[in-house]
Amino acid sequence: MKKLLLLVVLLVSFNTQAQTDLKKIFKFATVYAAVNGGTSLSDVDIYSVNTGKLEQDVLETPFDYTITGGLRKIKRFGYENKASAFYDGTENSYSDAATIGLVDGFEFLFEFDYRRQQGEIYLDQQHFVRYVADKWVAKVEYNENGFVDIKYFEASQRYRHQIGDGKLSFNVGAAQRLSVPYGYDPLEDWILANGNLHYTFLALNEMGYSVDVSEGQYFDPSGNLVASSIDVWNEVVVPQVLSEYTEKKQDEIPNKIEYSLVLGFDYYHYTKKFWFHSWGNIMPYHLDTQNEFSYHKYNDGQWIDYSGGLILGHKINKHLGVFLEGKYNKYWNRNWHDFSLGLNYVIF
Repeated sequence: MKKLLLLVVLLVSFNTQAQTDLKKIFKFATVYAAVNGGTSLSDVDIYSVNTGKLEQDVLETPFDYTITGGLRKIKRFGYENKASAFYDGTENSYSDAATIGLVDGFEFLFEFDYRRQQGEIYLDQQHFVRYVADKWVAKVEYNENGFVDIKYFEASQRYRHQIGDGKLSFNVGAAQRLSVPYGYDPLEDWILANGNLHYTFLALNEMGYSVDVSEGQYFDPSGNLVASSIDVWNEVVVPQVLSEYTEKKQDEIPNKIEYSLVLGFDYYHYTKKFWFHSWGNIMPYHLDTQNEFSYHKYNDGQWIDYSGGLILGHKINKHLGVFLEGKYNKYWNRNWHDFSLGLNYVIF
């Protein structure tokens, strides 16, 4: 009986402590969801002539929209002001990409954006959990940018060394990235000695298309007529076949992991009239695991990946102010960036 009572007391204590810790972790976190939309490109009139008769059609682009949802707990930097009563997901905070936050401790972000832009649908995601201490930094993240076709998991563990008053710090450690085999091109196996692509042979033998040579007709794997001339075959059908083949072969290959050395820095200075926040990361060395689809194979050895950001603001006087914000990423054979710059002049 005493043991049972002791067990109950321990369970109650553990549950109370767990609830306390969980409440502490999510304290001041924000859960948000929103739908935003607007008019896209205006309709375009298209004219054509068919057997001497004028025909008119309208090219319509459906309206743009974004469905956003997320959970975030990131302390705002001094230059980040809360602009509205509600967080609607349209905010663009470059500092979310920084390696180190404003305060030490546990912070996180889980956000997705499902959007239709000019008729094309994209999915963007940014999720991360990081812990910053005086001497070390640990971070796990997942990034997906449908617009530039990049997605990967990344984890890093770094030693952190602060300089002087702590505004500047350097870090060094290891990073692990899980992704599809960027750099792999399935079409390379079909390039002839003269540099041309043997696309018709690929379509017939790999994708199930067929051709009636006597009639000059081309059929898809289901037997449907897709082209009745060599020009339509080359200009319309073949590009679609190559796209389908590339996607098919890439999907057959499992994700691979890269082990890399990572070096970085972070600098933050803020006053009401001037602020400067910058960070950077470089991966100059990557462990060659002899994987068949390793980027080492497509890059002929080592390569350099890097990312960084800059946020600068200066109120020159009570009337005039200038700002510059941006971030840049180069991973494997993918590059993506955002930037914003301008000036404000207040008249009074």
